[in-house]
Order: sequence, then structure tokens, then C-alpha cells
Amino acid sequence: MSRNNTDKSLQRNKQPLAQRVKKEVQHSWPMYIMLLPAIILALIFCYAPMGGLIMAFQNYKPWLGITGSEFVGLDNFKQIFEFKESYQAIINTFIIAVSKMVLGLIFPIIIALLLNEVHNMGLKKGIQTLVYLPHFLSWVTVAGMLRDILGMDGIVNMFLSKAFGMNPIFFLGNAGMFRQIVVISDLWKGFGFGMIVYLAAISNIDQSLYEAAQIDGAGRWKQTLYVTIPCILPMVIVMATLSLGNVLNAGFDQIFNLYSPLTYSTGDIIDTYVYRQSLVNGQYSFGTAVGLFKSGVSLFLTAVAYKLAYKFAGYRIF
Repeated sequence: MSRNNTDKSLQRNKQPLAQRVKKEVQHSWPMYIMLLPAIILALIFCYAPMGGLIMAFQNYKPWLGITGSEFVGLDNFKQIFEFKESYQAIINTFIIAVSKMVLGLIFPIIIALLLNEVHNMGLKKGIQTLVYLPHFLSWVTVAGMLRDILGMDGIVNMFLSKAFGMNPIFFLGNAGMFRQIVVISDLWKGFGFGMIVYLAAISNIDQSLYEAAQIDGAGRWKQTLYVTIPCILPMVIVMATLSLGNVLNAGFDQIFNLYSPLTYSTGDIIDTYVYRQSLVNGQYSFGTAVGLFKSGVSLFLTAVAYKLAYKFAGYRIF
């Protein structure tokens, strides 16, 4: 049976590519028709605009258009590291993104391990629901909540004033506090998703391993240390390596809804910097160059992440 299947697959591979594609389309044409609207939308909104990347190599003038603007080569890319603002935006992006990645990896693991020790299913499901709900809130909603909580007349300042007699603090306007607020609010909003992933990995652990550990005299802590953590380690490696591709994605939606000119020095990231330079200040070529630089670095890191995920955890998509 297996030999016949192997012979058939070899025969199919020997067929011309055009013939194989034709047979595949004839066999699965309803699926391709169902995919057609999504493909058309992707071509229109994702691939067609990529022609505008030529602006990164031009001194683009809207009244001259892409075809009439002067070609300047790599001059726009050289300016990325010459301007203090762009250099600071890259540093801010790296610091915020790495902080989110590290805490977003560690904290969900800790909560998942703790929640795994809760044996009351009603309480366990309730906690899961509560910590997972913020994941579905938009950053517009969360930013509004933070502005009410951390505002000059917000709950936090009211508590500090009554309990310690402190003057109101402008948290969202304090450059020294802004990164911490961004990282902590992102952790609160997103750690529930990671926790669910690790809880699913824990639930797939063979229970006989715990039984063997109990026979050997291992308590709950030892079982967690020598059974649970090693068994979920491949999933941890996958999540960690895949997050490398987002090292330059510090979260445009979040930063845009929280920052202000007072916090540009520590809160301005590449995406918000590109937005201001391109759409607000009209420096379309420079903004496009910064965005293309970020995309190139992200593409390289994503490729490295998938390579590492396959090497250390056997995970691959392609």
C-alpha cells in the first residue's frame, strides 16, 4: 500500500508544473473561489501600495508625483542616523519592545503555573475570563481608561493625595514614567492570551509523569520544577523566538493614544515618528525611508526567529 502511494507521488512530481496546477485547481476550485475576495483585497491594500516605496529613494514632491520627483538614492536612509529624533525613536522602540517581549514571556508563564494549581474549576474559569477580557479591548478604550485613572484628578492621584498628602502627578506627561506605563499597561492587556497558550500546553502533559514524580516523593514545587516546566519548554521557546520578529514593533496604537509632545523623548517610536514626519510634517520620502528600514530589519529578524524556532523546538510553518 505504502509502495503504491510512493509510486503515485513520484509520478505526480514528474508531471509538468502547469499540469499539476491545473489538476489542483480543478480539484479544489470551490476553495480558490472562496479565497478570491481575500486575495483581491490583499493585492489592492497590501501589495499595490508597495509601489510607493520608491519614494524612499526620491526627494518626493506631491505636485511632481513619483515619476517626476528627483531620485536621490540612499540619502534619506543616511539621514535616519543623522537626525537626533529618528535615532531616539529607534532607541525608544527597541527599549519598549524588548521590555514588552521579556515581561510578556515571563509573566504569563508564572500566572499559568499558579493558575494550574487552582483545583476549584469555577474559580479557575472565572480568573481565566477576567484576565483574558482586556485582550479584546481596543487601545482607544484602554487609553481612555488610563487617562481617567492616571489623570491629575484621577483615582491614583486622589489616593496619593489623601493617603500621603502628595501633590497631583501628571503621569502620562512625565517622560521618565512613560515607558513604564506603556509596558505595564501592555502587559495587563495582553498577558491573558499568553496565559491561555501555556495553560493549554500544561493540560497536554502526560499525567503519568506527575504520578511517577509523586511516587518518587516529589511535592508540588518539585513537580512543577522537574515536570511542568520542562514539558512546556518547547512552547516557551517557540513563543520567545517568534517574538523576535516584533522587536521593532513597540505598538503604534498604544503609543499614539497615550503619548504627547511632553513624552516624545522617551515615548516616540519608529511608527509614530514615521506618522508625524510623513503625514503631519509632509516629509514623505524620509518617513517612507524610516518605515522601509524598519520593515527590512523586521523581515530579517522574523526569518531568524523562524529558523531558531525550527532548530530548538521543531516548529515550522513553511
